[in-house]
Amino acid sequence: MAETFSRTGLHFDELNKIRVLEPDVSSQTEELQSECKDFVEKISDFQKIADSFLAMVDSLSEEVEAAKLKAIGTRNLLKSMAKKREAQQQQLQALILEKSTELERLRIQHQSLLRTEQEQQEFIQQLVLNH
Repeated sequence: MAETFSRTGLHFDELNKIRVLEPDVSSQTEELQSECKDFVEKISDFQKIADSFLAMVDSLSEEVEAAKLKAIGTRNLLKSMAKKREAQQQQLQALILEKSTELERLRIQHQSLLRTEQEQQEFIQQLVLNH
């Protein structure tokens, strides 16, 4: 009787239920379905891992960008400090030159006053001697 049903495309499974598919084909189909389910789960897990990785990479890129901007700001600050220091150095050199020039002028004036004092002392000495 099973052969008669087999010729018509009907089969009995291990529980003696009538099936349209052969028991081997049915078990292979169930196995394939199970493997497909496992594959879909693995793909889903992979997608979660990939999303996590992309989120981590985005976070790191934001941190790198922030560090880059901070480094640029620090570099610009150092450049401005160097320019400020250079300008201050030029101002101090100009002040030194100005003070040196004033010192030389005062030294010459002092020498002139000393000569004048000496001449006046000599004149006083002559007046005192002549009297």
